[in-house]
Amino acid sequence: MSMLRALAIASEMAPFVKTGGLADVVGALPHALAAENIELRTLIPGYPDVRAALGAGETVLEFDDLFGGPAWIHAARHNGIAIYTLIAPHLYAREGGLYTGADGADYPDNAFRFAALAWAGAQIGLGALDGFTPDVVHAHDWQAALAPAYMHYAERPRPATIVSIH
Repeated sequence: MSMLRALAIASEMAPFVKTGGLADVVGALPHALAAENIELRTLIPGYPDVRAALGAGETVLEFDDLFGGPAWIHAARHNGIAIYTLIAPHLYAREGGLYTGADGADYPDNAFRFAALAWAGAQIGLGALDGFTPDVVHAHDWQAALAPAYMHYAERPRPATIVSIH
């Protein structure tokens, strides 16, 4: 039997970036699912800390204009885990936290920032990457929850989807 291929989309992943339990779950899933013969690759935003931890990676997909600016997806491996990072400096290279500025206030464009993450994940789900098309796309929490809708309205073959609210 061939290995099931899955893509997880999340705004956090331990050990790279964490504000709560979401990061712990997303960080633990790749090894847990590998034991069940499931290949999981994870897409997370290319926050500065993530980029520093993973290094340059290999550019596997480029967007001329992703929600207001150029963006690209890098592929890297960390401790045997395949990780995609969405590099979009206009969305993720900011002072402060993942969701809040240095003043503690939510970024006013958070919905927009994570709609872009979900859109990029949907493109992977629909087969935009050479050599990897997932059978299942797992969207974690509100930040990734638009991915199944984006794929649905693409009106072409798409993978099964799961949305988990943590």
